[in-house]
Amino acid sequence: MSLVDEFQYGLDAPICLTWELTYACNLSCVHCLSSSGRRDPRELSTAECKALIDEFERMQVFYVNIGGGEPTVRPDFWELVDYATEHHVGVKFSTNGIKITPHVARRLAGSDYVDVQISLDGATAEVNDHVRGPGSYATAIRAMGNLADAGFENFKISVVMTRHNVGQLDAFQAIADRYGAQLRITRLRPSGRGADTWDELHPTAAQQRELYDWLVAHGENVLTGDSFFHLAGYGDGGLPGLNLCGAGRVVCLVDPVGDVYACPFAIHDTFLAGNVRGGGGFTSVWRESELFTSLRSPQSGGACTSCSAFDACRGGCMAAKFFTGLPLDGPDPECVRGHGELALAGVAAGSVPKPSLDHSHRRRPIPVTIGMRRPPERACDENPLAGFRR
Repeated sequence: MSLVDEFQYGLDAPICLTWELTYACNLSCVHCLSSSGRRDPRELSTAECKALIDEFERMQVFYVNIGGGEPTVRPDFWELVDYATEHHVGVKFSTNGIKITPHVARRLAGSDYVDVQISLDGATAEVNDHVRGPGSYATAIRAMGNLADAGFENFKISVVMTRHNVGQLDAFQAIADRYGAQLRITRLRPSGRGADTWDELHPTAAQQRELYDWLVAHGENVLTGDSFFHLAGYGDGGLPGLNLCGAGRVVCLVDPVGDVYACPFAIHDTFLAGNVRGGGGFTSVWRESELFTSLRSPQSGGACTSCSAFDACRGGCMAAKFFTGLPLDGPDPECVRGHGELALAGVAAGSVPKPSLDHSHRRRPIPVTIGMRRPPERACDENPLAGFRR
């Protein structure tokens, strides 16, 4: 039995899940999938987080991907990481590096159950900082240096691919090699603030092909998080990873207030399965929610089933389709056979769903054009790291 056959109807527990501990963040990345920035006062308490970890242990969840927001700014972050590893739940956390001091790096290097992902969206400061904010490139590089100096091998450098950085893939690999890290690249989705910047940031059709060719030639040791199975439509060779949307089947998202969504990239009421504060906790949501039951039932591939590439790409990403106004049984908006482009042409203006939540520091759109400058309203708008002690 193939993995697709085994996973498509769901498992008794997720293999892994994403857990956003807080929406608080010192940055305002223009593609942030959770529109993070301001802390939600309703976020789970330390005791509630530990109770959730207890559930993960009982369900034998292999590991959790902790994110945010910037999870390390939560005061009990290290307490929760220690609690998870003590209860046989591995931790991989994503960070912009703001709290990865030499002392913290040495602590992390001494653990066998904690992995670290440093977010970097440009191989140069110019490309990275126009997406993640001024000074963020230097902060990430400093964190990598601290981890390398502490002897932490194979931490991850996590890159969201955009049209501004596809041409930097060799440079990203060189950075990873320099610090003894492993490169991880993921797909940009039109989720959170990414819904507003999608049109400018998502790779062009030519860049999709460039990315595919690079992965075929150089991607043996590059992690992709199963992000790029829509590229399988090229049909020239296989890419590693599961070519199946795992939403609600093998993965899900728990947000800072305990809401459980089918996918980290689908934060919308349509994909809200329940809340861990309800009766039965997370276990009940995962095993009994109507949404997850529906996602685990046989799905229609729609018109895509007539495409020769369907068995390879399975119709692409659910979240990418939803937030561009395409039907879930329609083609991926970045379908390499061109079907997505044709489908997008038929999407009515004003009919595209908007992300349900916005925790941004600023309500107005955040500029994404490289080199665009305007006078800052506050110090943290000019430098997202303002006020954070190193």
